[in-house]
Amino acid sequence: MTFAVWQPMFTGMVISILLLNVVQWVIYRERIYGLYTLYMLAWLVYFGIRVREVRELISISGSTWYFIKAGMPLIAYYIYTSFADAFIGLPKRLPDLSRLFQYAKACILLYLAFQFTLCYLINDWYPAVYNSVHTAIRLAMVVFASYSVYRILKLKDVVARYFIVGSALLMIGAVTSMILSFTQEKTVPSTYFWQAPLTAIQVGIILELICFSLGLGYRQRQAAIRSAVLEQRFERQQEKHQRKQLEAELSMQQLRQEMSEVQMRALQSQLNPHFLFNSLNSLSSLITDEPVKAEQFVDEMASVYRYILQNNDYELTTLSRELQFIHSYFHLLETRYGRGIHLEIAVEEAYLSWQLPPLTLQLLIENAVKHNIVSADQPLAIRLSTGNGHWLSICNNLQRKPVDRVKSTKKGLLNILTKYQMLGQATPTVEETDTEFVVRLPLIP
Repeated sequence: MTFAVWQPMFTGMVISILLLNVVQWVIYRERIYGLYTLYMLAWLVYFGIRVREVRELISISGSTWYFIKAGMPLIAYYIYTSFADAFIGLPKRLPDLSRLFQYAKACILLYLAFQFTLCYLINDWYPAVYNSVHTAIRLAMVVFASYSVYRILKLKDVVARYFIVGSALLMIGAVTSMILSFTQEKTVPSTYFWQAPLTAIQVGIILELICFSLGLGYRQRQAAIRSAVLEQRFERQQEKHQRKQLEAELSMQQLRQEMSEVQMRALQSQLNPHFLFNSLNSLSSLITDEPVKAEQFVDEMASVYRYILQNNDYELTTLSRELQFIHSYFHLLETRYGRGIHLEIAVEEAYLSWQLPPLTLQLLIENAVKHNIVSADQPLAIRLSTGNGHWLSICNNLQRKPVDRVKSTKKGLLNILTKYQMLGQATPTVEETDTEFVVRLPLIP
């Protein structure tokens, strides 16, 4: 195979790698893929112009041809230094080598300026100076590349090794090509393609591009793995935070519940001595006036107090059970007051299974008896009824006792309001007119 056949094969391989890199550039939008694309384009332009037919087609000759021949590889090396910075992360990992790369870029720019002056601004042509400077800069680039490979080799990671191997292959190809150009008279032999000086550097470039592409692929996979690990770590931290937040909310809810239970027990413990005190007062009056009824009163009081003890540990009871208790409790009141007190119950059957705090009705009836006149001449009428949604009304006619005899502490009403508040239910309402006193309790499904 001759060099004329090899040249389009080389161009096709570089273009294939270039197109693959352009696709990755579009996908990942990273600066390093743009630098890599410019690097390959620089070599494609250089070796394309090296073909005689291409030079003749675009009419490149004389000073322009000499400038491109000397300057285009250095432009590729200039892009190579920026690509190396981005590929390995030299500013962070090897800052002194990164600074050396900046000096090398400055030297390349000075060399290009010198060649431009020699080719375009000086009337006389000095081929000896041109060739000497061109050879010197190529040797300097070989020394610089060797030192860079040595320094980067110390990083000992996979991405750096891909870069080192690729750079070393390019350097070997460049040195071989330079040696062949000195030892052979013809630039392009007519026999075998491997005898052409350009073939060596082209093979080095192909192998270098393969290593760089593999390194970029590995680098991208590692970045994807790191991103996935970070995402999983973030998700675990978020789940851990949410779990801690839920545990904190649950602990707070349990604490509130425990506090509510303690407060509820404290309120219920206030009922027992309060009810017992009032019952004993009633019993004391009966013992003096009606001993027989006093004995019956003791039996009824035992039955009522049994209910109080049984419901002492419950926050709620059904309306049906509470009404049964009220029937027993009202017998105690009738024993004492006779025709001076009346009780009417008008509760819809649908609400009998609904709930309310235990002893609530007993407290309200007891308050009605405590603060109103109860006598045969002025009977106290108490009415329990439903009919306004899920609310239970406790209504009594208003006939206040003299203020100087009974002082209202409103302890019973406050007890009821506090219970509903701790249960998270609607607040009972209290309404007083000139003739009636009405308390409305929300029934709990």
